[in-house]
Amino acid sequence: MTHGENGTPAAPATATGTGTGTAPGRPPTALFALAWLWVGVPMAYGLYELLLKAVQLFTGG
Repeated sequence: MTHGENGTPAAPATATGTGTGTAPGRPPTALFALAWLWVGVPMAYGLYELLLKAVQLFTGG
């Protein structure tokens, strides 16, 4: 077992093994954008519908 400078165990080396060329632990940019769209588009639609209903509620229309 190797130790760091202050006597604590050194962190094990990690590798992704994916061959994508990204840093270890960092998801690909396309996947990150797709995840945001997956959540953001329905949320934006829901907020739009909420605003329409709020206008109807407060204007009596």
